[in-house]
Amino acid sequence: MLHVLAVDDERPALEELTYLLRKDPRVGRVSCAGDASSALRDLSRMLVEGDHLDAVFMDIRMPGLDGLDFTRLLTGFAAPPHVVFVTAHDDCAVTAFELGALDYLLKPVRPERLAESVRRVAGAVDRPAPAPAAEGARDPEDEMIPVELGGRTRLVSRRAVTHVEAQGDYVRLHTADGGYLVRMPLSALTKRWEAAGFIRIHRSTLVASAHITEVRFDGGRAAVQIGDELLQVSRRHTREVRDRLVRKFHHPDGNGTGGNRAGDDSAGGDAPAGGGGDER
Repeated sequence: MLHVLAVDDERPALEELTYLLRKDPRVGRVSCAGDASSALRDLSRMLVEGDHLDAVFMDIRMPGLDGLDFTRLLTGFAAPPHVVFVTAHDDCAVTAFELGALDYLLKPVRPERLAESVRRVAGAVDRPAPAPAAEGARDPEDEMIPVELGGRTRLVSRRAVTHVEAQGDYVRLHTADGGYLVRMPLSALTKRWEAAGFIRIHRSTLVASAHITEVRFDGGRAAVQIGDELLQVSRRHTREVRDRLVRKFHHPDGNGTGGNRAGDDSAGGDAPAGGGGDER
């Protein structure tokens, strides 16, 4: 069953599109958004939470971010959904298909024409995915996270994120250019980005191992250096940090002559690893 997202800034048009999509037996779930910026945020949240989206049925002419711009931004996602445009304007079809749109419908939408678009989506979803690269051949693909900045939507690359801090219902993505607040749970982000080398060092902190320049142990406590910041590792996460990072810094060239400092008092790794709720 397909999961699709309907997007239109005109409420009657959105309700009609949603109604028709829900009547199709191939569609199992229809989500809704009133503009492209909201759709981009919803898509980012779905991806972080592991909620797969098969297609977006959207208008083109909308205030702020329009449908074509939305489709251009989708190229930043590792596994973007298919796009079907539903619009009253016929002058954007060429551009739409150049951007990879799966179909282009004109309003008012006829049910049989929408059914054909759903058939195309179902067919595209059922096609075999390209063969994956050999295991270990490369890192997981980058992801782009949309953030809101004064009414504008900016895409932040996962590779640019040095560490992430939980702040209530939000997380703050730290990059060399600054910090960006995104509404999502740290636990979901931890699970999704684990394969990309992100490590939980504290109940409220996630770090990118690629940006760590130093690991320190002192009296059973650990800390990691990222840029100019020294971030403390909680006791319950010390063993994971040691297991995943110390070998990297002691043996970057395979012969144990690494130049970065990872404290030789690695007996500090005997500090309680699962203990006691110490998250200070």
